Amino acid sequence: MKLSCPSVRIKTACMVALSLLIALPVTVQAQSYPNRPIRMVVPFSPGGAADAPGRMLMQKLSEALGQQVFMDNRPGAGGTIGAAAVAKAAPDGYTLLMISNTHVISASLYKNLTYDAINDFAPVLQFGEAPNVLVVHPSLPVKSVAELIALAKQKPGQINYASSGNGSSQHLFAALFCSMAGVNLFHIPYKGSAQATTELLGGEIKVSFPGIAGMLQHIKDGRLRALAVTSAKRSPELPDVPTLAEAGVKGYEATLWLGILGPAALPKEVIAKLNAVMSEILKKSDVQNSLRTFGTEAIYRAPAEFGKYVKAEHQKWSQVVKEIGLKVN
Repeated sequence: MKLSCPSVRIKTACMVALSLLIALPVTVQAQSYPNRPIRMVVPFSPGGAADAPGRMLMQKLSEALGQQVFMDNRPGAGGTIGAAAVAKAAPDGYTLLMISNTHVISASLYKNLTYDAINDFAPVLQFGEAPNVLVVHPSLPVKSVAELIALAKQKPGQINYASSGNGSSQHLFAALFCSMAGVNLFHIPYKGSAQATTELLGGEIKVSFPGIAGMLQHIKDGRLRALAVTSAKRSPELPDVPTLAEAGVKGYEATLWLGILGPAALPKEVIAKLNAVMSEILKKSDVQNSLRTFGTEAIYRAPAEFGKYVKAEHQKWSQVVKEIGLKVN
């Protein structure tokens, strides 16, 4: 007959109890989340196409959670500065990252990143999607995409275009256009959308692919001329402006999507809480209407679905970057 040793049973019981005690603070914290302000790192400049709709939604999230969700803008290097800060942050739900497809574009452009764009983050949710718009300064003598392409072929490398930075959506959307249209435009990157827009409005820059949000009034005022939108369908905000595919660049489609990530080990309870609140916010008609004023449609994707979408976008833009031959470092 085998005899069990009491000391072994006691040791096992102690180890189980210790593991439960270690896990308890995380569980309790997740259940009481949030009990202090949440920092939403935004790797874009204030007032840009991604910043504006996100700022409105974070105000709604603050009201629903009963805790401030404050925006921490950290622009530069194609969004990698802000992303790196969140990748290293404590996975407690109090430091989150607002992303656009720049997040996966930069993962292909920047070769010396200190983080993995997929594996170092936990998908929380997607909340919006928006096309960019191809605009030109009125001093450029073109009124259609076909005329722009024709002029660019006559003057290769002589027509400049602005972006909000190397690796930004504006940069890659324009580069994709150049590749598919067979033209050579000269890229001038800026540190954020605000500076790029200022130079565009002043006429120093002739072409750009910014988000619709900050361009609507300038287009209506005649300070900029809209030639096409980058999505597969026309934008409700610019119904008379064709898509690039309609305008002759067959197969062109690129949109700016917006979502939230957290550090990789973010507790499931925290993710569930944020999803429960945000999904209800996005169902409200006033929120949907407000997003449309920024040129953004409310689109909700839950964590698992959003994670798959981010991976698919990563693969898509990695291939585009490879085909175009873009490099930053």
